[in-house]
Amino acid sequence: MAARRKPFRISLPATSANLGPAFDAAALAMDFYISVEARPAEKFSIRAIGRDRQTCERMEDNLILSTYREVLTDSRREIIPVALRIRNDIPIGKGCGSSAAARLAGIAMASHFGGLRWSDVQIVGEASRREHHPDNASACWFGGLTVARMASDTEAEVACIRPRGNWPLLLAIPDAALSTEAARRVLPASYSRADAVANIQNSMLLLAAFTLGRRDLLRSALEDRIHQPYRASLCPLLPALKELSGSDGILGAALSGAGPSVLIFVDPKHSVAKVRKVCAQHLSAHGLKAELLATRIARRFIRG
Repeated sequence: MAARRKPFRISLPATSANLGPAFDAAALAMDFYISVEARPAEKFSIRAIGRDRQTCERMEDNLILSTYREVLTDSRREIIPVALRIRNDIPIGKGCGSSAAARLAGIAMASHFGGLRWSDVQIVGEASRREHHPDNASACWFGGLTVARMASDTEAEVACIRPRGNWPLLLAIPDAALSTEAARRVLPASYSRADAVANIQNSMLLLAAFTLGRRDLLRSALEDRIHQPYRASLCPLLPALKELSGSDGILGAALSGAGPSVLIFVDPKHSVAKVRKVCAQHLSAHGLKAELLATRIARRFIRG
């Protein structure tokens, strides 16, 4: 019982899913985080700093707290009110895995205060069930690059990969958000055999590029026929930045999750600052603007 009353702390990384052709199958963790501290209290409260502070502080539909309550209720455990302190660096609604991180925080918090003693597999499985796919959840919890699928209604099968070599990244983040539901609505109900085969081939090349450190494969390996062509009209940063692939130190670009943010893979032989400047100038010439955030592939979450 005493352990259940101790403060709970966790920092969970942002994630970028799909990675071009690996639609709903792969994701990588990025080294900026949402940090959550929870202490037992007489009533629920939230204080937040960082990105989207007002959204993080909303009590009525806070995803961390609603997940926490639901898991404890489903597990028939006492719901202990907590005072939350949140520092958030993950953009909400912009394809950076904010909902997966929030759900994982709520589940891990419920395991702590409810004395559930859930394993990593159980925590990721529960988050994947609630997210309806395990790519972001697995990368957020295990770090690095993950390939995942639902093995059952409650369990995810996950392979964790540590990409070979150095993989500097730029994340292009627009001002406006895009809901996953809106991004899903533009996708077709079926695809041709040619499109399916092309995506399978490119996904395998993408996995080879990461595991072998073959950056020369990345530009073609990121090509996709399943979701990016249909979402491009909702995510104008993508077609603009893809024009730079293969030049000026840019290995390739892909939608981050369902968008509208775009993940840019930078050649480690080039200066990230110079690549950022090239991207900013190119976007400006297209009448576009974005925050260009330098990041890298992160390891797993930080507890305590």
